[in-house]
Amino acid sequence: MSVTIDIAGLPAERIAFAPSPLAELCMALHALSQPAHHPGLASWTAATAAALDPCLADRLLECDFLWRSSFADIFMAFARIPDGTGLPAATLAEELDVLDRLDDETFVTAALEHSWPVHYNEGIGPSPLTDAGARARALEAAAALGPGRLEFSTRLLDDTAAVRAWLRRLIEECEAAFFAEMWRRIEPQQTADVRHKTQVLRRKGLPAVLKEVSAALSVDEAGTRITADKLVNGSTTATDPAVGAGLVFVPTHFGWPHLLVLHAPGWRPVVHYPLGSPELATAPGSVELLQRRMEALAHPMRMMLCRSLARASYTTSELANVHGITPPEVSRHLAVLKKAGLLHTRRQGRYAQHQLDLSIVARIGSDFIEGILR
Repeated sequence: MSVTIDIAGLPAERIAFAPSPLAELCMALHALSQPAHHPGLASWTAATAAALDPCLADRLLECDFLWRSSFADIFMAFARIPDGTGLPAATLAEELDVLDRLDDETFVTAALEHSWPVHYNEGIGPSPLTDAGARARALEAAAALGPGRLEFSTRLLDDTAAVRAWLRRLIEECEAAFFAEMWRRIEPQQTADVRHKTQVLRRKGLPAVLKEVSAALSVDEAGTRITADKLVNGSTTATDPAVGAGLVFVPTHFGWPHLLVLHAPGWRPVVHYPLGSPELATAPGSVELLQRRMEALAHPMRMMLCRSLARASYTTSELANVHGITPPEVSRHLAVLKKAGLLHTRRQGRYAQHQLDLSIVARIGSDFIEGILR
């Protein structure tokens, strides 16, 4: 599974790195709503949540589904303005002005993404603002997720202008409460990272800079397609003439372990990448490798073999004697474990000694969390 970005024919100057205060505020709100996803931010989330005005905290709960488990595309409105630069604005106020430029149909569809991701699944279709069938489907999907989402969705469809104004005031209050001071501290670091990666892109090329952005990103040999290794399937193009060519990479201090790829039809693609992974000493493997390792360990006999291999090195014949199965059976199980990268094998005379790589096995839990949250 993966998300792919078609970059065939994309001019090099249309690939850019830039910080986005509005996208970063979205990630900060996500960290506040899901602190378990971000143990490295525990001190910040606890202190900020404790200092929030109770009225502001209550209003955030009214629409926390915009950032709790998924990230509404409205926080990257710069990617949807056809005549725009395709880049985030320098300040939060300017990004909110860009958000105000979205037409109501686009705003509503993106805001309803939390319950009705129709623009991802079906492309651009009838608007729930004007089509009774689309409205009914949107509200039915929202109702299935609880009364809070239904109430917000109904308000959004009945009085879009009022909800848009309400959301802007809410974001401005967050800026005054905690984000302005936070952004003042982290923006220089993000700007420095953007400057560095821009130089890497110019001097060493796209494969080199993707390697620095995330181990989950790669580009094909022809340089025509970027692939993001994620537990979702999707595709987009960076050369859609309707919105304009461009691909933007946006850094975030609050994002790890999430690697977000905006790939909605009619939007420029955006890769929202975390700065550093302090909780992990080494980069995680691919989702496919993680799945292979979990499947390899799930077999009852391989679990028994691992019990022996975790304690000492064994030959195939020794394992066959210990577990009462034939050497060919042992060899087949060892081949599965070896393909998953879970074994160390060394030659000792005429014999091959096998042992479980405990450091890799110990990482599976962390890799699983990173993989499903990526």
